[in-house]
Amino acid sequence: MFTTIFIPMALGLAVFLLGMKVMEAALHQWAGQYLKTLLERFTKTPLRGMIASTGITAAMQSSTAVTVITIGLVNAGLMRFPQTLGIILGTNIGTCLTTELIGLNLHKHSLSIFMVSLVIWLSTFVLPDLPAYPQLWKRHVRNGALAVVGFSCILLGLEVMQSIIPHLRSRGLFAWFVQQSQSSLLWAMIAGAILTAIIHSGVLTITMAMSLASVQVISLDVGIAIIIGANVGTCVTALIASIGGSRYGGYVAWTHILLNVGGALLFYPLIGSLGTIVSWMADSPSLQVARAQTIFNIACSLIALPLCYTPLIRRLK
Repeated sequence: MFTTIFIPMALGLAVFLLGMKVMEAALHQWAGQYLKTLLERFTKTPLRGMIASTGITAAMQSSTAVTVITIGLVNAGLMRFPQTLGIILGTNIGTCLTTELIGLNLHKHSLSIFMVSLVIWLSTFVLPDLPAYPQLWKRHVRNGALAVVGFSCILLGLEVMQSIIPHLRSRGLFAWFVQQSQSSLLWAMIAGAILTAIIHSGVLTITMAMSLASVQVISLDVGIAIIIGANVGTCVTALIASIGGSRYGGYVAWTHILLNVGGALLFYPLIGSLGTIVSWMADSPSLQVARAQTIFNIACSLIALPLCYTPLIRRLK
């Protein structure tokens, strides 16, 4: 267990945190006023930030990646905390595309991204200055490539931490979680949160719930409870990303936590009603679980959106 579970977890966490610091430093050097202007335009209001973040998260198929990048930008001083509120709300909506389509997996490309960006970064020290490739552009390419190197390290760290999944499955942990989830909806929600926190993949937990519901191993209500808990479990990655960062980077992580935990507390008594609604919208149990995830995330973000405009929040610079 020590070599197959604890060592990969520690190694993956180290690579993850290293990637965070490399990305933060590179963004600070590279972005300058250009990125600040771009961010100001897309995050001028929480609603605009939520819409932009929804699209970005849907395209990247990773709410974790967008949240981690946002924390890195805040830690690098390139984004103010109020600008991140809409982004956090949008990540929850954009990630619904993943569970609706069970599409691409960004993590599988992490090593390729790392190698390509590392080669580009190293080439900036070797290539001579040319009229078409002046020193200024070389510096932009160097810092941009280094930021991508840091981001790929974050993905690699997540991938290493997720490598323990087969060993957890072989020890019967997944089966034990399913068995315990049958006892109560509260335990099903807690099990979804714990499992997601361990494997650092809400998508995998939700996909598992969809699969189990499709073969009627678990009921629709249990599946919904698991996906609500999985949303809470994703907060652990954001909390890890904020370690060693600025106070406002920590605020971003805690905003993510409050959004998902608050949503879980709000929707837990409504699981039965949510199950009835999604049963009207789809016939397949698997699709019903996915649709419940979509309704839960969109509703939580829309409920929280007006709070982002309060004077107290806007004063947090």
